[in-house]
Amino acid sequence: MSRFELVRAGAKASGPEPATQRNVAHRGAEANPSAKTLQDKFSAAIKRVDVIWGETVVFVDPASVHEVILWLHDDPTQQYDFLSDVTAVEYRDSEVPIEVVWHLRSLPYRRFLRVKAQLPKGQPLEIDSVYDIYKTADWLERECYDMFGIQFRGHPDLRRILMWESYKEGFPLRKDFPLRGRFSRSEQLRQALAQNPEARYSMEELTIADAFAELPQDMRERLSKGERTGE
Repeated sequence: MSRFELVRAGAKASGPEPATQRNVAHRGAEANPSAKTLQDKFSAAIKRVDVIWGETVVFVDPASVHEVILWLHDDPTQQYDFLSDVTAVEYRDSEVPIEVVWHLRSLPYRRFLRVKAQLPKGQPLEIDSVYDIYKTADWLERECYDMFGIQFRGHPDLRRILMWESYKEGFPLRKDFPLRGRFSRSEQLRQALAQNPEARYSMEELTIADAFAELPQDMRERLSKGERTGE
């Protein structure tokens, strides 16, 4: 029987175990030590570092995001082994770039790092996927694409996840999106009801035939006679 190794958060950190921060200043607090290491290693690719309410934000050149995050994940002195979120931010000022945001956590060192890349408006909203680094990026990047229109290069299945596949009104969390949508409520309802929910799934995902064949014989006989199953 294989054994599991218990991992205690912060166990690899030098000195005393990191403590929960208290009475954190809005700005001016000490940065996550990973930020200085990133500046030393990646130089110009690190645009700036901010510390806001005790959380470190590292702005990275969009072309270097994948390389930086891969290093944070793989390097034994960093070990950012948990991607908790991928999202985006658009500001009301039309001149301010859209920000793509990654929330990274290093459980061994008990560190949190917010990585941001700025994509200027008026240019293609594209950036490299980190799916090959974190499999959890799959649905997170799909949601970011669905709501903001960010194209993640290299994602294996980039399609809508909250709105239906043929949704035509755009990207609901963009600032130029009308509060009531671009179509009337009746047209929105008509489009939703016209969708075939099976259209984007394989038969293996939809059919119970394969699963039925693997059930115990007595259960298959009972189901064949019309017995209803419970939840």
